[in-house]
Amino acid sequence: MALLPLVAGGRSHFRAESEAAVGFAQVGVWWWLRSQIRNSRGRHSSRDCHVEKREMRVRDLGMGFDSDEIVLFKFCVGSCQRSRGNYDLALRALLANGSLPKRTARKVSAHPCCRPTGYEPVSFMDATTTWRTIKSLSAADCECMG
Repeated sequence: MALLPLVAGGRSHFRAESEAAVGFAQVGVWWWLRSQIRNSRGRHSSRDCHVEKREMRVRDLGMGFDSDEIVLFKFCVGSCQRSRGNYDLALRALLANGSLPKRTARKVSAHPCCRPTGYEPVSFMDATTTWRTIKSLSAADCECMG
């Protein structure tokens, strides 16, 4: 199933490729998809997937280093609602209508996740005054995946 874009008079519309798509659109997916496309034109919300930064004690990072030094830890946060595709929409419908066995449904993620696409090392001095570097600890960039 696919929804094909149509452009008429400067406005985007969608035409269903098959009768099954039309039936699926009748349950509200089409309206949701249209609203997502209209809302995604060049605007980014603070809820979108992005990098955030926090100063943290090295000891609190759980990497086993004895140090009270403060480092800048970068991590990914935010929603990936705008990155959902046909797979995500279909899977969500299958989960909602009980078509998948419950033991399988508990293990399924029906939406993309905000994850790092690149990492940065973090350097600090430990309690014995030795410089340490932990590779790939902090997020450099984030993107919706899945």
